[in-house]
Amino acid sequence: MLVSGGLDSIVLAASEAQRHDVQPIYVSCGLPWEPIELAFLARFLAEYRAPHPFLSLARLEQPVGDVYPKTHWAIRGVPPAYDTADEDVYLVGRNITLLTKAGIYCSFAGLHRIAVGQLQGNPFSDATPEFFSAMARALSLGLNHRLEIASPFLSKNKADVIRLGASLRVPLELTLSCMNPKESRHCGACNKCRERRDAFRASGIEDRTVYDRLPASHT
Repeated sequence: MLVSGGLDSIVLAASEAQRHDVQPIYVSCGLPWEPIELAFLARFLAEYRAPHPFLSLARLEQPVGDVYPKTHWAIRGVPPAYDTADEDVYLVGRNITLLTKAGIYCSFAGLHRIAVGQLQGNPFSDATPEFFSAMARALSLGLNHRLEIASPFLSKNKADVIRLGASLRVPLELTLSCMNPKESRHCGACNKCRERRDAFRASGIEDRTVYDRLPASHT
């Protein structure tokens, strides 16, 4: 499965590991938050215990710095502000990039299913059932290797995922939802931190996330 250090993908990894062995795949695109994200992910994979094991993390690389404009916020490392709409944090071609690289890996490894953690209400064109179906067919044809792209969380929102994670005893504080993390802390001031805080509030689950700072109106 495609996994990052993010809340959605880590809870999905825990959920998948309740039923079968999990091959975690991380695709690095050369973005500023990735080293800290990988540290969160590595700690989770080492500490979380499930009925089935996580296999050794497959770390792949697919840099986007040569195709994204140098002025793009993800390249400059200056994330959109706390109250920025989700539509304005789109990473162009994100799922195309990740799934293509993961698909090639799966073709060599003899794997036939890629699970992804997209949620209900995701506004991006590469996070729809139609896209995943078309991408699975294209990869299967192009690689001559049958691939399914599964999105088990498409009927869930982030609060639902937090509740599921809590029920599976996932250490949610070991997940990263931040575009500008400060060492082991969430910045507290970006769109993803706002989304995370709102979801914990809606879920009724205690938020143990360590935030570097918060906007004055949200402290």
